[in-house]
Amino acid sequence: MAKLLNGAELVGYIKERQARQVRALRQAWETIPRLVIIKSTSASAVIDVYVRMKQRYGDDILIETVIETVDDAAMPEMIKRHNDDPQTHGIIVQLPLADPAKTDEIVNLIAPEKDVDGLGNRARYDSATATAINWLLAGYGVNLSKKAIAIVGEGRLVGAPLARMWRNSGYNVTVVDKKYGDIDLKETLRASEVIVTATGVPRLITTDMVPVGSVVVDAGTASEGGVIVGDVDSAVRLRDDLKITPEKGGVGPLTIAALFDNVIQAAQAAAKQNEEG
Repeated sequence: MAKLLNGAELVGYIKERQARQVRALRQAWETIPRLVIIKSTSASAVIDVYVRMKQRYGDDILIETVIETVDDAAMPEMIKRHNDDPQTHGIIVQLPLADPAKTDEIVNLIAPEKDVDGLGNRARYDSATATAINWLLAGYGVNLSKKAIAIVGEGRLVGAPLARMWRNSGYNVTVVDKKYGDIDLKETLRASEVIVTATGVPRLITTDMVPVGSVVVDAGTASEGGVIVGDVDSAVRLRDDLKITPEKGGVGPLTIAALFDNVIQAAQAAAKQNEEG
């Protein structure tokens, strides 16, 4: 069997540190960190599961987590209300929206200092998922310097921010996306040492595409019959020469941790500003 890159094994240490930071905010700064999750009335049962996972994590480290369920038309007013509320430190819009074409318009309404998912054009925080992938690879001692890296999918949640982050760090990154029709997926992956995939296309990455000894991060999610599946075919995980994320517990737990790290930072900044103010 492959060596598993298990984010669930790493998250406990991060959670302990975050709980200490929240206690300090509450006791020394008299600040109760608050995250607001705005989700669409059209949200699926799978999305509801994700939202509950975030709420449970917040509860565990004593961050107040508020869930607002509204239709897409009401989101701008809801965002404005929480932008203007000094007791709210972080705001996220749980995607997808009923009308995905409105995503840019909606997420860019979030105040940059409260955009803890890092999705808006002016967000002060890095993408939570991109940060989680960095944490995961660092936690398992994967050094990205001088590695040939392939990112499959250039979506706003994972591929685009991760490619930007890694290129800014000077890493050798090739992005494969359907809008770049001239890039051959199999050929690119066969020449890569680190593969991150986040397309939401089940079983897109097959074992013949993955070179010996490579590192594979499956950050893709899709629902098939109510079951969450990734981009990587199950046969890939049967190999014993790879480092790869498990079907569950890979990037997801660390993404939630990274999100709440940003909430803590936002609350710390607000507390400092209040003290100076």
